[in-house]
Amino acid sequence: MVNIKINGVPYQVEEGLTVLEAAHSVGVFIPTLCWLREINAIGACRICLVEVKGARGMVAACVYPVEEGMEIVTESEKIYNSRKRNIELILSTHEKKCLSCVRSGDCELQALAHAYGVDEEAYAGFRETYEPDDTSAYLVRENNKCVLCRRCTAACSAWQGIGVIGPIARGFKTHIDTAFERQLAETNCVGCGQCINVCPTGALHEVDHTARVWEALHDPEKIVISGPAPSVRAQLGECFGMPIGTDVEGKLAAALRRLGFDHVFDTDFGADLTILEEANEFIERVQNGGKLPLITSCSPGWIKYCEHNYPDFLENLSSCKSPMQMLGATIKTYWAQKMGVDPKKIFFVGIMPCTAKKFEMGRDDQSAAGVPDVDAVLTTRELGRMIERAGIDFPNLPDEEFDNPLGESTGAAVIFGATGGVMEAALRTAVETLTGEELKNLDFTDVRGTDGVKEATYEVAGLKVNVAVASGLANAKKVLESVRSGEKNYHFIEIMACPGGCVNGGGQPYQPARVRNFTDLKTLRAKALYKNDEKKALRKSHENPMIKQVYAEFFGKPGSHKAHEILHTSYVARDPF
Repeated sequence: MVNIKINGVPYQVEEGLTVLEAAHSVGVFIPTLCWLREINAIGACRICLVEVKGARGMVAACVYPVEEGMEIVTESEKIYNSRKRNIELILSTHEKKCLSCVRSGDCELQALAHAYGVDEEAYAGFRETYEPDDTSAYLVRENNKCVLCRRCTAACSAWQGIGVIGPIARGFKTHIDTAFERQLAETNCVGCGQCINVCPTGALHEVDHTARVWEALHDPEKIVISGPAPSVRAQLGECFGMPIGTDVEGKLAAALRRLGFDHVFDTDFGADLTILEEANEFIERVQNGGKLPLITSCSPGWIKYCEHNYPDFLENLSSCKSPMQMLGATIKTYWAQKMGVDPKKIFFVGIMPCTAKKFEMGRDDQSAAGVPDVDAVLTTRELGRMIERAGIDFPNLPDEEFDNPLGESTGAAVIFGATGGVMEAALRTAVETLTGEELKNLDFTDVRGTDGVKEATYEVAGLKVNVAVASGLANAKKVLESVRSGEKNYHFIEIMACPGGCVNGGGQPYQPARVRNFTDLKTLRAKALYKNDEKKALRKSHENPMIKQVYAEFFGKPGSHKAHEILHTSYVARDPF
């Protein structure tokens, strides 16, 4: 510990902290636009300037370390004027179309400008302009709104190990772009959306599907069906000021009905379906000498990453569609047949934590009924905007249930939203199937938590099963390289593209850096899912009565020919560049 003073008040703080971190630890807030804890400490935006006695001028708090006896001033007329001037300089090259910007009211630059009373026209002059890149199915880049904070490049490189975007050129021409300034759709971007999550402005945002969903809701010829992902119930409340980690499952179902959806099903049903197919696939491979390790296929960002960078592992991927695609396929085959409905009239909307799902819905081999399994994908943020536009008082909605038969789910399904959840859910079913005995303890805690890589070994029916769980593609790379080199011998691997899993997906509610840097979002959100699991009457996918009914009436059994035709898919090697 070291002794310092902040604004004249003495404190003891941990040695090795920066001024910004030390100030936060004692409850003093210092603003910043560029700093991201652990991955982006570059002092670029100069918004965090503070005065340090003895220093030559002001220093950037995000990179300046504390030391014994240091005296720091975080608020003075000089500091205020400097921060205000820097914000005005940033605005001088910024496209100020705030009223039509997707981040209006939720923009860190806008909030700072308001707090410091800036004149948006204080500095005017030369400004480079760029055409938006809207070539991908999932993400739009608008460099005219970029503040060159480089948070996006840090997330892409450090968390994901991809580095598809970075700073290009120098001086006034500096901008964030891809190698050789190619369009995003021509690169190996996987669509994870982590860059969107950390962007402080509207320079990066998802491809908006709300207009096509509104159109379908207003079309009397369409049967519009929703299917929210497991993690959405743990995050949607944040769009309406509710505490991080609030489970809003009942309000979610109620809001979807009030928006006008004809049927409110649950992608958790698709997750339970996935487990039966995936557990069966794992058992088949173990017993019949199939390709191991089996690697999960629920995360479309991970799938695209594998296709670009590890095509030699494509045979290891589970052939199971993701829960969203399985639910859509089941609705347009089993449910449509049962209800006597033409699949062409069904408009299925996946509500996802994930921007990559917008790419997945358009992949080949995702049309079980001859029409796309999924017609639109809304991120959690997009659904929040639709609820707000409809004037629905979300926090005060009554709790309601999802519709049956495709709204019934188990605790195993809901934990899909957290890293390790798919593995734990699969193990609950696979172990009971292999041993023929009922599990006494359903909690596989070794694969829980937000560590980037987790390993465990379980003895099942005389077989030692080695499993690994990775979240974040930089960690996925470590696991795959260890398998490729022969260093590790796993039987089953779960990989999620986003650090922490779907609870930290690229389509989740925005949280400003002041929250993101000092709050464990992943853990708080995941806790809501595990609590949901604990209170469920049924916690194993194979015990879901509606799943049993669907197999009895339609699929026959897990892994059947019909199940493979409708619930399974294929992959393709892609250009690595």
